[in-house]
This record gives sequence, structure tokens and C-alpha cells, in this order.
Amino acid sequence: MSEKPSARSGQLPRRIVQLYVGLALYGASSALLVRAGLGLEPWNVLHQGLAELTGLTIGVVSIVVGAAVLLMWIPLRQRPGLGTVSNVFVVGLAMDATLALVPDAHALAIRIPMLVGGIVLNGAATGLYISARFGPGPRDGLMTGLHQMTGRSIRLMRTAVEIAVVAVGFLLGGTVGIGTVAYALAIGPLAQLFLRVFATPAAGGGSTVVAGAQPKGAILRR
Repeated sequence: MSEKPSARSGQLPRRIVQLYVGLALYGASSALLVRAGLGLEPWNVLHQGLAELTGLTIGVVSIVVGAAVLLMWIPLRQRPGLGTVSNVFVVGLAMDATLALVPDAHALAIRIPMLVGGIVLNGAATGLYISARFGPGPRDGLMTGLHQMTGRSIRLMRTAVEIAVVAVGFLLGGTVGIGTVAYALAIGPLAQLFLRVFATPAAGGGSTVVAGAQPKGAILRR
């Protein structure tokens, strides 16, 4: 019995590192998709469209939208964690930092590998930050909150929300393309793979925890 508290405390540094490395890599992967110019993940289609409209950077827009979505948790009675609040800021900052370092790509021979690398990196980043178990991202919490409020399935809520944000983002000038489709098809299997790779031991020191047993753990995105 005396070994369990130390085991739990020993997990905490690893989990914190996983959280922030995962969020930073998520922002970097999103920036690679922007530079590839072949289509973005759903929420970043909206972020890019709003960035075109407002003149703000896409990372700053991501932070503003994330904060606005987090406020929507209040009537939905969702509880944020460290990972939820960190997600709002770290992803946007990492995205802008990566965009400042990575130049525009014009040749398809560069853009296609950049797209593929961005999607794979996004899956790895998702596995890192979700398996750290510090709470869902603000957009995931919105979907689970709508699920609880309406009684509709998480899959339906996720699909409805993401179709809406893609449509609005596209109308505002966000990039929708083959990369958007490729991301939608690949992110689920990739995230599930990396959730298992980066799974952390459960608090009791027994089996590992991937993303939780409840359906809400299967959202797999911010």
C-alpha cells in the first residue's frame, strides 16, 4: 500500500510533459497543414476563415474561439481541467510559432509530404495530450455537453458541429480540400494507435488508461 502514493506522484511529471508536448505538437501539426495548403482540419477551416476576415493570425483566432467555446461550457455544466485551459492557449501559440518558422510550400512534391506529416503528427499529438488525462479540449467538451443536454449521440453532435464550422469557415475563405477529407479519414485510427502508445498507468498502479471507458473519450480531437 505504501508504494501507491509514490507511484501516483511519479506519474505526474510524465503526464504534465505529455500534456504540454502534445498540445505544442498539435499546434505545430496544424501549422504544417496550413502550409501544405491542401485542406485543413474542420475547426482550423473556421479559424483560417476568421483570420482572413479579421486580419488576426490563425493562432490568435484559435485562442479566441477556444476561449469563447469554453464559456459555452457554463450552461452545459461541463468542468474544465488543466488540459482544457492549457489547450486554449498552447495550441494557438505553437501554431503561430511554427508558421513563423516554416515557409510557404508551392511544389506538390513538398506539399503532399507536409500534409501527410502534419496528419500523422496530429495523431501522435492527440495521443499524447489525451492520454495525459488532464481534461478534454474545449471543443470536445462542447460536443459532450451537447450530447448530455440533447440526449443525441456524440457522433451526431460531433458531425453536426464540425459540418457547421467547416461550412462557415469555407464561406469566410478557409481552405477545404483533399487534406480535409484525408484528415477526417485518418485521424481516428491514428489517434487510437497513439493513445495506446502513450497510455499512462492508472492511478492505482494497475492497468493503463487510454482515454477512459466512456463514449466521450472517443472524440479524439480538441
